[in-house]
Amino acid sequence: MMFRFAYPVVLLVLFSLLGIWIFFRFRTKTGSITYSMTSRLIRVAGASGRMADRAVFMLRILCLVLLILAAGRPQLYNVSHEVRSSGVDIVLCIDTSGSMRAMDFKLDRENVTRLDAVKHVVDGFIEKRPADRIGLVVFGSEAFTQSPLTMDKGLLLGLVDDMSIGMAGEETAIGSAIAIAGKRLKDLKAKTKLIILLTDGRSNAGDIIPVQAAGAVEAFGVKIYSIGVGGYGEAPFLVNTMFGPRTVYRRVDLDEETLKQVAAITGGRYFLASDTKELSEIYNAIDHMEKTEVKVKKFFHFKELYLYFLVPSLLLLGIELVLKATILGVLP
Repeated sequence: MMFRFAYPVVLLVLFSLLGIWIFFRFRTKTGSITYSMTSRLIRVAGASGRMADRAVFMLRILCLVLLILAAGRPQLYNVSHEVRSSGVDIVLCIDTSGSMRAMDFKLDRENVTRLDAVKHVVDGFIEKRPADRIGLVVFGSEAFTQSPLTMDKGLLLGLVDDMSIGMAGEETAIGSAIAIAGKRLKDLKAKTKLIILLTDGRSNAGDIIPVQAAGAVEAFGVKIYSIGVGGYGEAPFLVNTMFGPRTVYRRVDLDEETLKQVAAITGGRYFLASDTKELSEIYNAIDHMEKTEVKVKKFFHFKELYLYFLVPSLLLLGIELVLKATILGVLP
């Protein structure tokens, strides 16, 4: 819930007038004669009388301030949105196999695993697509749906952050990942359906050949953007030994040819990311290539608060009138 005044100009004008009135009130002498009941004459003539007169004046000022605030029409409100187009449906297929432990990527100038870099970049990509439904498939030796397509980006971001290396096994089942992502997309009515496939290895698990899986999802109108992660040659891995953590270098076999084929079959593109900057640029490029105009209608819901100012102001006015009629009196 947010707070606002519907008529801020009214507040400005009325508070300006109030300030001018207070200024001249203190610069000019009143033409009235303040008196009290006979039994209180001495007190009015002394300091107590002056204090009572000031108290009544402060009641009037407070009453006017509350009336001005009420006139400004204070409101609590919130905004809801209705998305009026199908946008883009996207399934992110992310490799969590053992090779994603390679520490050849950097975040804030520190070496991190490939998966940590991917999670960081994917978070940014998700946040840029508020009107699209996005799902998440993770794969290693097996592939499974981590999140169905959803517009709940908070839930999705949490599931991305919870991904861990080896959660689906140590090997790489690229064909299975494409097939499961295709199942999630095949019956949907979106204008654009995408699979963004990210891996750093070669398909060496599962019963489905990646190229065959790509041909099947192409029949559903699905486009694949494939991303190969890592460079050429050996990559550093942090391993625990009897002497403590040590860095060792191992070769990771990235199958670029297959990734290029699955993208070409579906009319998509292949990208190679050898560091965090390139990976971020790739997701930004995909984000710009697959923009769909989304019509969003806003609904404002208001709760009026003027009574919370008006009622106290009327009570203060009543108190002032009672004091003038009893303890104090004013002769014009």
